[in-house]
Amino acid sequence: MAAAGAGTPRRPVRRSDKVSEAIARDIVRRIGAEELTPGTQLPPEAKMLEEYRVGRGSLREALRILEVHGLISIKPGPRGGPTVDQVHTENFGRMATLYFQMDGVTFADLVDARVVMEPTLATLAAQRRDPRLLEELDRFTGLTRTDDDEYADDVDDFHRLMAAMSGNPVMTLFGQSLTDILRERLSPPLFPKSRRTAVLSVHCAIAKAVTAGDVTLAEQLMREHMTEYAAYARRRHPGLMREVVDWR
Repeated sequence: MAAAGAGTPRRPVRRSDKVSEAIARDIVRRIGAEELTPGTQLPPEAKMLEEYRVGRGSLREALRILEVHGLISIKPGPRGGPTVDQVHTENFGRMATLYFQMDGVTFADLVDARVVMEPTLATLAAQRRDPRLLEELDRFTGLTRTDDDEYADDVDDFHRLMAAMSGNPVMTLFGQSLTDILRERLSPPLFPKSRRTAVLSVHCAIAKAVTAGDVTLAEQLMREHMTEYAAYARRRHPGLMREVVDWR
C-alpha cells in the first residue's frame, strides 16, 4: 500500500493483517501524527483508494472498523465522507464490555475494581492539583441537588473529574469507563434520596482534601466512600452483582 500521507510514520504491515485492518491502523496513525482534531474531514474515498491502492470493499471495511470504535463518523451524501470524531470513554467502555462478557466478568467485579481504583485516583489528584481542574472541582464543594437526573449527573461528573485529575491518561480512561458502564445498569441512582445529601457531603470533603493537597485524607475519604458504595450495591442489587457484564 502507498503511504497515507507525507511525513506520516507507518508501521510495516504484518502478514497476518487483513488489508482492511492494516488500512484502519494506518488511518489512526495519520490522525495522531498529523494531530487531526475532531471534525476534521479525512480524504474522500476516491483519494484514499488512490493512496492505498486497494479495493473499495477493503477501504470501506477499514472505515467501518473505525466507525464502530467511535474514532470516526461517516456522513452520507456528496459533501459527506469520513470525519475524525471526538474520542469518548463510552466507546472504550462499550468495547471493554465485549471482553468482560466473554471472560465472565460480573458487575460485582467492576464494583470491586472501582473500590481499588478510585482511592488511587483521589491520591493522584491531590498530588498533582492541576490548577485548571481545581477550578472545576470547586463546584462540588456546595452541591445539594438530590433529584434523580441532576444527582446522577453530579455524582458521575465528580468521579469523572477525579479520574481526569489523576494526570495519568490510562487511569483516566479506565476510571471514567467504569463509571459509564455501571451508570447504565445501576439506574436510577444507587443511593436513596435519604442518603444523597450525605454522599454529596463526602464528595465535598474529598474535593476540599484534594484542593488542599492532603493526599492521606483524600485517599482515606475516597476509600471509605467507595467501600460504602460497594456494600450498598450488593445489598440493593444482589442479583445484578452476580450477573455477567453484557456487551453494550
